[in-house]
Amino acid sequence: MDWTRLPPLTALRAFEATARLESFSAAARSLNVTHAAVAQQVRALEDHLQLALVRRDSRGMTATPEGARLAEALGEAFRKIQDGIDAVRATEDASPLKISLTPAFAENWLMPRLGTFWAAHPDIELALIPSTALVDLRTGGYDLAIRYGSGAWPGLEANPLTSTRFVVVGTPELAGDPRPGSFAELTRFTWLTAQDSPEQALWAESAGLSWKRVRATSFPTTGLSLAATRAGYGLSIQPITLVEDDLAAGRLAALFEQDSQGLGYHIVTRPGHHAPRLRAFINWLRHAAGPQVGI
Repeated sequence: MDWTRLPPLTALRAFEATARLESFSAAARSLNVTHAAVAQQVRALEDHLQLALVRRDSRGMTATPEGARLAEALGEAFRKIQDGIDAVRATEDASPLKISLTPAFAENWLMPRLGTFWAAHPDIELALIPSTALVDLRTGGYDLAIRYGSGAWPGLEANPLTSTRFVVVGTPELAGDPRPGSFAELTRFTWLTAQDSPEQALWAESAGLSWKRVRATSFPTTGLSLAATRAGYGLSIQPITLVEDDLAAGRLAALFEQDSQGLGYHIVTRPGHHAPRLRAFINWLRHAAGPQVGI
């Protein structure tokens, strides 16, 4: 299509409304603009085409024969555009929201709370895609990601969701007595890591620990690494909420704890307009997190 041959779409829209409603004033109200703006657009279209498109007579304002033909064609074209937009929206509304998040966050934070979202929004389907990979939202077709980090992801909008308290834990027998007096002394122990929780590595690095400098045994899930920790096989980094009962009962000992150092979970989306159902999920996430709520 050669767009240079077409008049401005705003002028075509103003003329179609004027011809259909037979009034500048009525057209202005339907388009939510001023009477003068509609009149100016129609006159500009007449100048562009070098044709009279509307005229006033005893019955009011009517389209000329040339104007009537153009108005009919424009009305049909605009209806097709509206049909296409409605079809796209219907398809979008029918597809699930595609959410990327880490398996640890999905299991420990989201799933215990998700029932309240489904109860409030039974018509909104979610496709949860747990992964430790840093997915590309645009090429992957993701509507939203929940990521752990500082919030600095170029080209994306990131808004804080919740902070996280991690703690280094081990059995009292493994830690011995007296307990290690510094974080550096913990490097002599075997560490138990979880493949489903890249958050642990980020937090460890913020505290000055690299897995490359310690003996580390990797487990597929946070649950398995915690079970191995309870069995006394080594130390692990765990969200405080997962080990509160163990600490209170004395089954595990907290050997090191540090604030988030600016790290936390963020709601990450592509820039631009968010569909109503995506806004509903984002608003629910924020409500579910509440003020200063961690996992």
